[in-house]
Amino acid sequence: MAAYIQLLRIDQYIKNLFIFAPIFFALEISNTDLIFRGFIAFIGFSLCASAVYIFNDYQDIQDDRLHPEKKSRPLASAQISIQHAFTLLAILLIFGLSLTFWLSNTAGWVLLAYIFSNVLYSLKLKHVAIVDVSQIALGFIFRIFIGSIVTDIPLSEWIVILTFLLALFLALAKRRDDVLIYERTGKKMRKVIDGYNLAFLDNAMSVMSAVVIVAYLIYITSSDLAQKANTEYLYITAVFVILGVLRYLQITLVEENSSSPTRIVLKDAFMQVCIVCWLLTFAWLLYF
Repeated sequence: MAAYIQLLRIDQYIKNLFIFAPIFFALEISNTDLIFRGFIAFIGFSLCASAVYIFNDYQDIQDDRLHPEKKSRPLASAQISIQHAFTLLAILLIFGLSLTFWLSNTAGWVLLAYIFSNVLYSLKLKHVAIVDVSQIALGFIFRIFIGSIVTDIPLSEWIVILTFLLALFLALAKRRDDVLIYERTGKKMRKVIDGYNLAFLDNAMSVMSAVVIVAYLIYITSSDLAQKANTEYLYITAVFVILGVLRYLQITLVEENSSSPTRIVLKDAFMQVCIVCWLLTFAWLLYF
């Protein structure tokens, strides 16, 4: 059972909470109907995301067996047979897509586009430098669009931009970890590593971190948001965003341990405090 849970990558479901972002920023967090629809979309998307992870693990079996951490994955270590994995993949797709199409045909087609995009990523795009990290960031855009569609809440262009920028920043940090492994062991975890080096990734992350912070400052100080939220003090939340970005840079550049953004969020106390304080401060200013 532990192997199957690992195969599904349930810990990665935290990423799918972006589906609830439109509800949160539209000040509709108390709307139980929208929360229910968002929850069903979350379940449907998570099931299909697990199917995508299984397919990606299948494509990466040989590379994962060379990785110091990924070699213990169920398919790479042969804890689960490929036949059983693909049977589970089919079941997950059927249930995930059925739930999403039940909510909204449009959301269902967007989810299919997400699946197709990730199949392309697994087969080809993950081998193309820059395109690979952009594809990862695009996955988060799919999440917030599905959340917007099933709740019928229009998305702010700033939410879309910020989501993409933040996801791209995190994806670059993951690639830096792969480059470090290559430099230390001589083993290429991914073919795309040839398109990166530490100098490029360090500079790219510095640029992205600055752009994320500036974009967030522009968003929270915009007159439209102040009028909608009925408060002029949202800029206070920028403190926690800046601290969170700096902490992530520290984890990546100083501690050199940025292989899993999800693991960092779940285990790093500093990051957890920043996220919780940001959420509580934002919620307090928006709703109270």
